[in-house]
Amino acid sequence: MHKKKKTSVRRIVTGRIVSALPVVVLQGLIIYGIAEWLAPFATLFYSVLSVLSALFVLFLISKRGEGAYKMLWLLVMFVAPLPGAVMYLFYGNRRTAKTLGQRLNAVHDSIPVTLNDAAPVQEQLESEDKRIAQTFAYVSKITGFPVLRNDTAQYYPVGELLFEQMLSALKEAKRYVFIEYFIVQEGVMWEAMVDVMEQKVQEGVDIRVLYDDIGSIGTFSHRNRASLLKKGIKCEKFNPLIVLSGALNNRDHRKIMVVDGIVAFSGGINLADEYINEEHPFGHWKDIGFRITGDAIRSYAYMFAEFWNASSLDKITRKLVGDDYVETRVTGDMFDGYVLPYYDSPARAEAASNNLFIDLLGQARDYMWFYTPYLLLGDGLRDAFVRAAQRGVDVRIVMPGIPDKKVVYRMSRSYYRELLEAGVKIYEYSPGFVHAKACLADDRVGSIGTVNLDYRSLYLHYECNALFYNASILDDLKKDFEDSMAAGRERTLQDERSGLLFRIINDILRIFAPLV
Repeated sequence: MHKKKKTSVRRIVTGRIVSALPVVVLQGLIIYGIAEWLAPFATLFYSVLSVLSALFVLFLISKRGEGAYKMLWLLVMFVAPLPGAVMYLFYGNRRTAKTLGQRLNAVHDSIPVTLNDAAPVQEQLESEDKRIAQTFAYVSKITGFPVLRNDTAQYYPVGELLFEQMLSALKEAKRYVFIEYFIVQEGVMWEAMVDVMEQKVQEGVDIRVLYDDIGSIGTFSHRNRASLLKKGIKCEKFNPLIVLSGALNNRDHRKIMVVDGIVAFSGGINLADEYINEEHPFGHWKDIGFRITGDAIRSYAYMFAEFWNASSLDKITRKLVGDDYVETRVTGDMFDGYVLPYYDSPARAEAASNNLFIDLLGQARDYMWFYTPYLLLGDGLRDAFVRAAQRGVDVRIVMPGIPDKKVVYRMSRSYYRELLEAGVKIYEYSPGFVHAKACLADDRVGSIGTVNLDYRSLYLHYECNALFYNASILDDLKKDFEDSMAAGRERTLQDERSGLLFRIINDILRIFAPLV
């Protein structure tokens, strides 16, 4: 089975590369033609562009943004000024997401889901904790999503438990199902879902699947999509691979499933067998997720509808979702804390999750713990970890014991010594790979979602996250953290090499971390 799947993946990737090859060749010929046309004016052209590159460097230095990311591009432009400037414009600048952002903005008027009014809940939160209310207000302002009273939120410490609930909710669907994932792959998990979806379509349920084209490039082909369409399951891909552009970096890394406006699911798991431990390519796959009800579903339905309507001609309408598709079941003081579901966008000037983590580390008094599969920190977030630990906060990071990407794992470890010296505790999950993404501070505030502690998640990808305050789901998250750390191995300074050559290698790896 595993060998067959590997062969299938190679076939899909090869097919996608071959299909994209004519576009790459055409772009190469265009660039070559321009270069030939400009050849007689090479000296003048080079002089003008050199001046422009120098001005560009000054612009980059003065621009507000992540320091480590700017240093990488300054190094590239120092080595190759002209190609470096062009590469930055195409691949390093946030403006590469401008076209995608415009496409998403263009469908705002067609989104049939209305977000809740945040003001009453924000005021109540301020009366309980003004400082944490400021954090929620910041995230709400940057992302446009409201803080809400939390109805119910059920935590699942492994993907297979979450999948059981997803499949159960799918079987109960009456009107519609929205499914949006970074990776979709044939296997036990996906086939079980397709079997149910096919039956529900026959019952009149409107089912829509949105997947990331690059995220699923080796796992989900045009043939797979055609098969779903034939069954009556609507399927679209996000940001398809058509031409080589900087926007190819801006992937839909979100994981969302909404059923009938009654329940929503999110977390780290993709729709592939390793996420539910049907396969074990890297030992036990440690992932987490949650099931949520109440007003929060409205936010997740909005997220999906926005991306779907920007990707498909078959728009989601008010007729499908209804005017009162979510019943507010929390009234008065009978609710389980607060929740703010939101998504990150590379088209925004502010990196919401990166700034949120910095803010929470600055507020933490007793402890702050993180789950992440990758640890590639920008200067601001790294300094926040160091400062929190140095002032006595119990800061911990749970990382994989078995890596899925060895180069990224080695880059992640290049940060260990500095963090350990500051007092940050790092645990590597001995049974296998950690794909969970979460944080928890002082038993009162935490988040669960799709955001890794790396440059791609924090700056380049579309991600979704749920920020909770005083919700009982945080108790379950803390217990899971404790269990994972008990099953792992704590790294110490004695584990880290300290030789000059090793430190130079670490420094070099960290320079190029923003590219990974």
